[in-house]
Amino acid sequence: MNFDFYPFYLSIKLAFIVTIILLILGIPYAWFLSTTKSKIKPFLESITALPIVLPPSVLGFYLLFFLSPNAYVGKIFYELFNIKLVFSFEGLVVASSIYSFPFMIQPIQGGFESINKNIIEASYLSGKGKLITLFKIILPNIKPSLLTAIVITFAHTIGEFGVVLMVGGSIPKKTEVASVAIYDYVENLEYPKAHIYSATLLIISFLVLLIVYYINHRKKIKSGIGY
Repeated sequence: MNFDFYPFYLSIKLAFIVTIILLILGIPYAWFLSTTKSKIKPFLESITALPIVLPPSVLGFYLLFFLSPNAYVGKIFYELFNIKLVFSFEGLVVASSIYSFPFMIQPIQGGFESINKNIIEASYLSGKGKLITLFKIILPNIKPSLLTAIVITFAHTIGEFGVVLMVGGSIPKKTEVASVAIYDYVENLEYPKAHIYSATLLIISFLVLLIVYYINHRKKIKSGIGY
């Protein structure tokens, strides 16, 4: 029995690109949310967390609408970069970045909010600027939160189904990621292949959770919580 593992390559490639993009965008945004006292903070946090509670079909529908060549966003990408965001890998990157956004932001924001403010003040008093304080002082002190955000975002992107199916469809070698391939195999009654794909994703998901819990366990040991 021959298996096409290209969908796993697409899934891993998609998850890697999305994780890098969200890490770059997420650090300054999470820092802003953790430090701002603006009245719109609850609104921004609600918008950020919306993909967690919103049905993937709803989010996928609106993304399909706004990213289409006839819509404003899709039209800009097509006219400026000659990129069609619907039924393309680039569209999967955009859709997955939006869908996985809260999984990157919330752990990092929590890490920022838990850090000892005296450390930050001491850095400022010693003459270090905000950027140096962020990258040399703050980020090294929230490594468990950063690792948790990266791992969960990566795993969540690999396991996406509804959003990527609606925006990307199921185009072999182009937008057919592993989760979509499982759906196709089940529809075609190819259960042995579906078992292989499902078992692989199951193992990946378990390893991701194991990594996250191990990181948190080590953090508790070092801080002396519960010991």
